[in-house]
Amino acid sequence: MSTKLRFGIMSTAKIARNSMIPGILKSDRCEVTAIASRNAEKAAEVAERFDIPRSYGCYDELLNDPNVDAVYIPLPNHLHKPWSIKAMQAGKHVLCEKPAALNELEIRQVAEAAQEHKRVFAEAFMYRYHPKHARVRELIESGEIGQIRGIHGSFTFNNAGDKSNVRYSREMGGGSVYDVGCYPISAARMIYGMEPRAVTCHAMFSEEHDGVDMMAHGMLEFEEGLGLTFECGMWAYSRCSLEIAGTEGRIELPSAFGWERMEDQAQILIHTPRGTREEKLGAHNHFALQADAMAAAVLDGIPLPYGMDDAIYNMRVIDACQRAIHTSSRVLIP
Repeated sequence: MSTKLRFGIMSTAKIARNSMIPGILKSDRCEVTAIASRNAEKAAEVAERFDIPRSYGCYDELLNDPNVDAVYIPLPNHLHKPWSIKAMQAGKHVLCEKPAALNELEIRQVAEAAQEHKRVFAEAFMYRYHPKHARVRELIESGEIGQIRGIHGSFTFNNAGDKSNVRYSREMGGGSVYDVGCYPISAARMIYGMEPRAVTCHAMFSEEHDGVDMMAHGMLEFEEGLGLTFECGMWAYSRCSLEIAGTEGRIELPSAFGWERMEDQAQILIHTPRGTREEKLGAHNHFALQADAMAAAVLDGIPLPYGMDDAIYNMRVIDACQRAIHTSSRVLIP
């Protein structure tokens, strides 16, 4: 195997062009050796733009490329499971965009394929690799804000005018919980270090957008009286924040799931009776950091910090949220 992890990009989706490919190119241990699209001309254009050696007009051709070790899959949600499994059957490791599947049964099928073919699979929650989240854990453990009492997360944007977007297709796994609600859900699980036991969730559905949930408000119940309240939406003013409330203060992340492109941007705000303190960890590309973690897992055998089990557990919670928004009821999580 190459000294670098050689990625093939399965799609010319916007997140691949604008975020993941540039991130891989900035990483220490990865490179992009091929890209595929159903449109061969489009694949060739993106390959030329990023100086990618090979392009294909068919995903299967990418999977047959012996110079590809791992694939990045940013396809529409309903295609995550089948192409992840096909990729691992072809001997490729997989970094798949969130949500990794549409329900727990699907992600368990992906897990079975990863185990059978001895491939590394990772769900692409890139934000978790940014050092600001490790710093938040340090601050909590230091006791500066006292005991944690709750978490609130918001992830919204307004793209409702683009009605042809795959996010607004029920058949393709559209909706705000799948698209952005999964972020505060994964963040709360990460911060608490435990799994929720129940969920309540209320949503606004839009017939203009194929009946998907365009906005959702939810609450996750954890042990010890802890909880997450969250809001997610695709028809609301942009927000991307996380707040952790403690008995003696609170921690605020103004851009919890994004990354700051300027060195002097405040990334963490710590509010206590003594005042507010800003912490700046510098500009870090979390897409690059995620790629390097994948390389360490494949090339060195270092376990991913968030592996297959994490993807299964997160999907279980999203499953419960989907049941809650369609039944207007409190749903217990097994």
